[in-house]
Amino acid sequence: MNHPIYRVIECEIVGPYTLRVAFDDKTEQVIDFRPVLEGALYTPLQDERLFNQVEIDPEVHTLVWPNGADFDPETLHDWPKYAEEMKRMARRWAATEAKVA
Repeated sequence: MNHPIYRVIECEIVGPYTLRVAFDDKTEQVIDFRPVLEGALYTPLQDERLFNQVEIDPEVHTLVWPNGADFDPETLHDWPKYAEEMKRMARRWAATEAKVA
C-alpha cells in the first residue's frame, strides 16, 4: 500500500502554540496544538518557551522539540482529518496521567 510521503520544509510561529507548517507539495496548515498537548511527551510543550523551540528535523523532515516530542508529517499535512482523533487521544493521556498522579 502506497501513501504519499510529506516533508515539512518550513514552520513559523503565528500565535501561542500555533504554527504555520509548509510542506514540500506546496501546501500549508495552520495548527493550534493546544488541544493535543497532553501526555508524557506533549505536556511539557505547554511551557510556551519549550514549545517555541520547535525545529524541523533535517533527516525525517517533521517538527521536533528538544524534549523528543514530534508529530508524523502526514498527520501534520492532513491535520483537519486527524485533529479530532488527536484531541481524543490527548484527553485519554491526560486521564491516564491523572490516575497515576
